[in-house]
Amino acid sequence: MRSDRANSAPLGLKIAAAGGLLFLHIPLLLIFLYAFTTEDKSYQFPPPGLTLQWFAVTWDRPDVWQALWLSVRVATISTIIALILGTLCAAAVSQTRFFGRETISLLVILPIALPGIITGIALRSAFSLADIPFSFWTIVLGHATFCIVVVYNNAVARFRRVSGSLMEASMDLGANGFQTFRYIILPNIGTALLAGGMLAFALSFDEVIVTTFTGGQQSTLPIWMLQELIRPRQRPVTNVVAMVVVIVTFLPILAAYYLTRDGDQIAGSGK
Repeated sequence: MRSDRANSAPLGLKIAAAGGLLFLHIPLLLIFLYAFTTEDKSYQFPPPGLTLQWFAVTWDRPDVWQALWLSVRVATISTIIALILGTLCAAAVSQTRFFGRETISLLVILPIALPGIITGIALRSAFSLADIPFSFWTIVLGHATFCIVVVYNNAVARFRRVSGSLMEASMDLGANGFQTFRYIILPNIGTALLAGGMLAFALSFDEVIVTTFTGGQQSTLPIWMLQELIRPRQRPVTNVVAMVVVIVTFLPILAAYYLTRDGDQIAGSGK
């Protein structure tokens, strides 16, 4: 039986881990700190004072609510599209064998591997050639390109761990395709789809680059924040909004982590 000392990490590794965590999270803590500062023109450290007034100012600004509502609508519809198309692609790739299957899988995940600026330029060029005016739906289509990948990756991994004998048994017992999906497939992949949908929503909610090329004159919340940073006054308003964005995107990611950490326990996996 090993001693506790043998199981403990070396001191150097602990220091490196602590340094990495501080490097990642100190900027986030500064965002929270400057949301309460009394200075409205620059970022002084330490802040000259602390106040809650910027929360009231942010609440009363209609441009914040317009940008927030646009981001929520875009993220919601993009996630719905991603859930449908990503799940169908995952089912086709993981449950059937056909010529070019691996090529199709590569093409599905390619948008998230490419730099966002490449995707944005490609979409803008396509919309211009098709004479499609920039609108709410062009933003949705742009976001759906990478949201599909997130859902696909979660779904295809779970599909490959679901035993094919379960679906065969369901069919042998007289169930049709819809019943097999509802009672056999969906319970096994449901948490993966939910996690993928949450991650897709979070990615869409804070997307900047693709939105810049597909949004035209519309401003989602991240675009609004970038525009506000160049203004000389009320900069803490941007930090208040950033704090809300951190919370909104953190909660789905945390929920997705807890939903997928026990994903190896799939019904029928040992048969």
